[in-house]
Amino acid sequence: MKVTSETLVRPARRIRGSVQLPGDKSISHRYAMLAGIAEGPSRLENYSTGADCASTLGCMRALGVSWQRNGNVIEIQGKGLALSEPTAPLDCGNSGSTMRMLSGIVAGQSFTSEMTGDESLSRRPMERVIKPLSAMGARIESQQGKPPLRITGGGLKPIDYKMPVASAQVKSCLLFAGLFADGETRVEESVRTRDHGEVALRAFGAQLERKSIGQGSEVRIRGGQRLHGIDARIPGDLSSAAFFLCAAALFPDSELTISNLLMNPTRARLLDILMQMGLRISVTQLEEINGELVGSLQVSGGTLKGATIAGADSAALIDEIPVLAAIAPFTEQGIEVRDAKELRVKESDRIKSVATNLRQMGAQVEEREDGLKIPGRQNLHGAELDSFGDHRIAMAFAVAALRAEGETQISGAEAAAISYPAFFETLEALAER
Repeated sequence: MKVTSETLVRPARRIRGSVQLPGDKSISHRYAMLAGIAEGPSRLENYSTGADCASTLGCMRALGVSWQRNGNVIEIQGKGLALSEPTAPLDCGNSGSTMRMLSGIVAGQSFTSEMTGDESLSRRPMERVIKPLSAMGARIESQQGKPPLRITGGGLKPIDYKMPVASAQVKSCLLFAGLFADGETRVEESVRTRDHGEVALRAFGAQLERKSIGQGSEVRIRGGQRLHGIDARIPGDLSSAAFFLCAAALFPDSELTISNLLMNPTRARLLDILMQMGLRISVTQLEEINGELVGSLQVSGGTLKGATIAGADSAALIDEIPVLAAIAPFTEQGIEVRDAKELRVKESDRIKSVATNLRQMGAQVEEREDGLKIPGRQNLHGAELDSFGDHRIAMAFAVAALRAEGETQISGAEAAAISYPAFFETLEALAER
C-alpha cells in the first residue's frame, strides 16, 4: 500500500501473520536522553523508527551529544551531566514527549535553551512542566504556557511536588531535573502512570526510591548521581501493537503473533481490556531486560463484547483509546470512555476527531467533554476521513476501515510516520481479503 496524503484502505476478511514492532517510543525517548547525560557509550538496538524519537536524537545532538545510526542501532557517546549550549533552537518537531521530558534536563544546565516545535506542538499546553521547573529555580518564558519555551537553567533546588494531572512525561521531566538538584526531589502522583522513567534511570545506574500510595505512588531521587552508558535492545512498542491487536479483534478467525513486545505492567492494561472483551491472547517467552518485561503474544480473534474505560484505566490507556473507540461500533455492547479529557489536548482533539470520523462512516456517537459513548452492533460504510494531522487517528481509522463496507480514503495518512513509518505497509501485509 502506497502511503500518500490520500491513502485508500480496503475491507479485509481477517488478520493473519506475524509482526515485530519498532522499539517502544516511550523507552526510546528516555534512553536517548539518559544516554546523552551518562558517562561513556550506549548502544541502543531497535530504537523507534518514528519521527518523534528522531526529534529527541536531533535535540541531543544540538546539545553536544554525538551519536550515529547503523540500521536500527543507535550508538551514543554520553557527555555526562554537563551538556553544551545549543547554537540554535532545539527543534522538537511534533513531539510533546521530547519537549516535556527534555525540559527537565535543560533546566539543569547553566545556559539558556530555546525549545520549539511544529504548528501542532505549538498549540499544546506546557504549563504542567513550566510550573514545577520554575519552582525548582529554572527561568522559563513561554507563549502563555505554550511553546516555544525559553529555559534558563542551572542551580536547581529539590522539590516536593504532587502532580495535579497524572502524566508519565511530567514525572520523568521532574525526575530528570532532580538529577541536577542539590538534594532530594519527591514526585507524587494520585493515579499510577507509566514507570518507564524510573525503570530507565535505574538501568543507567541511578538510585531512586518508589512506593505505592493508594492508587498512586511517590518517587524520590537525589541530585548529583552519575549515570553510566548501557547496551540495550528496546522492546517492541505496545501502543503500536494496539492497532494490530484491535485489527485482529475485528475478525473471529484472525491469528496473529507479535514477538519481542514490551509487557510493562503499567502499559499492559490494554491486554487485560481486550481479553475481557473477548480477544484470545496468550503470552510466551516472558523475560526481564533492563528492568522492563518483554514477551511474545499469540492472538486469536473472537466475538467482541463491550467495555467501559474510566478512572485509572483512562490514564493507563490514553494512547490506545482512539483505536478502541474506532472499533467500538463492531462490538456487542459498545464502548464508553470517561475521565479522558486529556485527549482534547493531544496532537488533535482526539475526542472530536474520533467522533467526526465515526459519524462520517455512519456510526452513532455521543461526544462528551471528557469522553465518548459509542453503541455496539453498528454497520459502518467506507468514507472519506481526515487524520487531522494526528498519527493515532490515521492508524485507528485504517483499522476501523478493515471491517467497513466499501473502501475508505484517509487524507493526511502520512501522519502515521510520526510514530510508525511502516504502519500501512505492515497492516496491508497482515490483512487477508
